[in-house]
Amino acid sequence: MKNLKDKVHRIDTEVDKMRMRRKDTDSTKVKENVFDIATLKTLYTLSNKGIIQAMGGSISTGKEANVFLADGEEKECAVKIYRISTSTFNSMEEYILGDPRFENIRHRKRDIIFAWTRKELRNLTRAQNAGIRVPEPITTERNILVMQFIGENGVSYPLLKDVSLDNELAHNIFETIKEYMHKLFKDAKLVHGDLSEYNIMIDPNDMTPIIIDMGQAVTLEHPRADVFLRRDIKNILRFFKRFKITTTPEEMYTFIRYNEVQK
Repeated sequence: MKNLKDKVHRIDTEVDKMRMRRKDTDSTKVKENVFDIATLKTLYTLSNKGIIQAMGGSISTGKEANVFLADGEEKECAVKIYRISTSTFNSMEEYILGDPRFENIRHRKRDIIFAWTRKELRNLTRAQNAGIRVPEPITTERNILVMQFIGENGVSYPLLKDVSLDNELAHNIFETIKEYMHKLFKDAKLVHGDLSEYNIMIDPNDMTPIIIDMGQAVTLEHPRADVFLRRDIKNILRFFKRFKITTTPEEMYTFIRYNEVQK
């Protein structure tokens, strides 16, 4: 038992050396929910491989994961840590089951979360190869995904929901998102499954959208792929309706699936 405690202490010390900056009032809660012994070991492994040089502060906290800023081999990166103890396992199953890439995954919580992490890396790779702007995937290790940090000087780019838009700019962004959804379907053979203004970032330098949170994206063979696609369309049209965009769900559905504009 003493050897295990000593080993965990050394791992924890290594994480501290990576300058894990956390607010004192939140440090205990964050550490218990995110930095359990297994996750500390995984961070230690990524540090030894040189993938993570130093850890920074929290970027975001979601239902299943926390994202932290980190110094990578050459530039800043984002480290997404899926929480094994508190993740919503049942909601993950809906997207994993039916995906032919993960047919042999055991229905244990830990195995689902590890598969989910690998799934997000693969989805990001497929989306990027299809010409869609997404965070560049770097690697995964157990419940940790390392990817490109979307921002500058340690500050994340804003989400679509937080950007001030006029009708013309909104129309341009909408057209790009619509084209991304078509490329995701046609070339990457994926449906995002949870697309909305909450997981699209905007590059303030050129006002182009960046699709994030690809963990739940499913292949076209998934039995609910069409349901998820129609839900994505509904979410996007709901947001852009305020900017005088009158595209109907069926028009957008036809464009995404066939790249055709209904007359």
